[in-house]
Amino acid sequence: MTADPTPHPTAPHLRTGDRGETLAARYLESQGLVVLARNWRCPEGELDLIATDRRTLIVCEVKTRTSTNYGHPTEAVTDEKANRIRRLSRRWRTTHHIGWCRERFDIISIVWPRGEVPRIQHLKGAF
Repeated sequence: MTADPTPHPTAPHLRTGDRGETLAARYLESQGLVVLARNWRCPEGELDLIATDRRTLIVCEVKTRTSTNYGHPTEAVTDEKANRIRRLSRRWRTTHHIGWCRERFDIISIVWPRGEVPRIQHLKGAF
């Protein structure tokens, strides 16, 4: 019998990501935004956070790391990933019957070393 290659929810990197997304959602709310969706999934992928300031739809990619040993979290958002997020955003709007609207794509980068205070960087209109 072979081991299940699918990560389990208790995997450390999944817990780190989940904690980061929770922190990012709270951060956005503290900035006056309304979080409309978190971890929205469809067959083509997932959107981390979708929010609004009541004028603009804001799609946030959240990247959380415990260190920058392997680069800054924002470096993980490649052009390919940005293009996929744009496609997923169109799919989300279609699914929710939202036509054209002003849209912005942000990255929330969190560096959260174990036992330390997280450092949040919000890059508005990152791509």
